[in-house]
Amino acid sequence: MARVARVDLPQHSVLEPLYANAGFADAFAIDLPSHATGDAERLATHMLMGQPRWVGWLVALRDTLVAGFGLKTSSELRDDVATDRIDFFRVYDRRRHEIILGEDDRHLDFRLSVLVEESALCRRLVATTVVTFNHLGGRAYIAGIAPFHRLIVKSSLRRAERSGWPPEL
Repeated sequence: MARVARVDLPQHSVLEPLYANAGFADAFAIDLPSHATGDAERLATHMLMGQPRWVGWLVALRDTLVAGFGLKTSSELRDDVATDRIDFFRVYDRRRHEIILGEDDRHLDFRLSVLVEESALCRRLVATTVVTFNHLGGRAYIAGIAPFHRLIVKSSLRRAERSGWPPEL
């Protein structure tokens, strides 16, 4: 089983211009086997869909806590059928080796890059999160959820590997 590792923010990501103004940013990576697809959208869908029950509980708790502040809930986002989405994440940009997901809200704007990095030494999937704050409430929000965010990202990468990477078509 491949190890999920915290890595430097990828310099070849579409998100790279956002790094300088980010209030929060992190990246985690896992090695991809040679038979796995290099299609970032298929990998992102595989990684994000079918989350374990405990992730659903955390999202439901988050939704309950933020609804009173007028922030978007996951069900409101999923119900937005006019917007291109993977689960409740809006699609902002898609390329063969990278897809950019995220959302803009009153308190913060976030982007998630799912990027396939290939070099002579390795092939890996990198999940990068970049957040810019719109006001102090965004900072407080991230301070509260950052530990859970890290657990969910690492768990999502491990679960995607355990369930078998989608093959190249």
